[in-house]
Amino acid sequence: MSISVYDQTIGTMGPMLKNLDLIVSKAESWVNTNEIDPDAILKARLAPDMLTFIHQIRIATDVAKGAAARLSGLEPPVWEDNESTFVDVHTRIGKALEYFAKFEPSQFDGAEKKAIALKLPFGTLDMSGQQYVLQFVLPNFYFHVTTAYNILRHNGLAIGKFDFLNGGKRPGE
Repeated sequence: MSISVYDQTIGTMGPMLKNLDLIVSKAESWVNTNEIDPDAILKARLAPDMLTFIHQIRIATDVAKGAAARLSGLEPPVWEDNESTFVDVHTRIGKALEYFAKFEPSQFDGAEKKAIALKLPFGTLDMSGQQYVLQFVLPNFYFHVTTAYNILRHNGLAIGKFDFLNGGKRPGE
């Protein structure tokens, strides 16, 4: 069985971004109901040297939009990193989903063989499109989505595996 690059990227990250947005909605509601300072969650981190919840969302959406652009032969759009509220976080995730909606599977034809030169602060990673997807995009995306989820769980939000995997729906719902 062959899985297209479109399905490996847009097809997996799109639903996860929707689940992430639902988790953010639960966090926002929980903060409001319990009269918690939103910054206590938005600026929370798991360890002193880790990035904040907001940064986890930024990086997850940056990885997603960057992958879609690079693999389809486009330049990734640049978005300001100025989110400071739950509304801003929802807007950023929504923007990523809107960006994904512009792509057609045919734009990813042959992307697995495309040469990708990913410029990072410590140097450039040169790899094929397939290596980029499997060794950078998906692990990096899931790392940041999972870390955002874990920050919320660590701070007391009652969410579980099905919130992460299936937008809160249990099998059969």
